[in-house]
Amino acid sequence: MWRRAFRVGLAALALWLSACATPTPPPERVYSGRFVAIAANGERRESVSGLFTLEVRGARKTIDLATPVGTTVARIEIEPGRATATGPQLQTASGPDADLLVEDLTGFRLPVSGLADWIDGHPSPDRPASTQREGGQVSEIKQDGWTIRYAEYSSVTQRPRRLLLERVPNGAGPALSVRLIVDEPVP
Repeated sequence: MWRRAFRVGLAALALWLSACATPTPPPERVYSGRFVAIAANGERRESVSGLFTLEVRGARKTIDLATPVGTTVARIEIEPGRATATGPQLQTASGPDADLLVEDLTGFRLPVSGLADWIDGHPSPDRPASTQREGGQVSEIKQDGWTIRYAEYSSVTQRPRRLLLERVPNGAGPALSVRLIVDEPVP
């Protein structure tokens, strides 16, 4: 009899604790769209295209990359001082720097750490950058070895809609360009 009462009490405690648990807050910002990444090294040229989703929850950012038909192939999770990346074969790697982590996994230094700020139309506040404006809007940012050009702003949100990110390496390695088209938010 006491065992049954103990189990019921334990179950009630578990329910009470789960009710007290704080749920994950909804994302503050969500961006989605399409990308094309091109790496050129002399005569050799490689490209990949697909879909992206970027969720921002405070200092935490999650980037999902998918094929053009929507199959997720990579996830990058970034929080202060730590990044985790999961690749297409479900291999996972962690480290303190998101850009270096993605470079280790893919062989390319892709622009992941500054992406949320750049899609918002401003440089990352914690790193040096130069900014150019045209007509009251940011037209170009140079930061972290990347040049971000804003080709079009949304008439609905006044946020960047088409971006071109380019990186010319110092020394060895391919030149990279990434074109992003950010979807309009769904009302």
